[in-house]
Amino acid sequence: MAAEFAVLFPALVSTLLGIIWASLLTYSAASLHYAVEGAARCYSVESQCSSASAAQSYAQTRYYGANVPTFTASTPSCGHQVSGTVNVAFSLALASWKIPLSATACFP
Repeated sequence: MAAEFAVLFPALVSTLLGIIWASLLTYSAASLHYAVEGAARCYSVESQCSSASAAQSYAQTRYYGANVPTFTASTPSCGHQVSGTVNVAFSLALASWKIPLSATACFP
């Protein structure tokens, strides 16, 4: 019984950690999309986001994922655009990964 547990335990822990990290990555990507979409709309419609720096600050307050993203706001031909990028870092005992995430939204 103990030998079987010793063989299966690392695989079970690795699977559990993989599920947790994949969930965190998915949550961070969804939160980044939520932040840039809301900020692009605010930049286009709301008076509180009348400048690019105000739209960037607004996007920062709407992001709830891992790490601190970088937001940029501009006014290209599509309307008011906000883009965000963030690197989500995962580390295990012997390995480390950085996964870049980005999102862009444009509101006319």
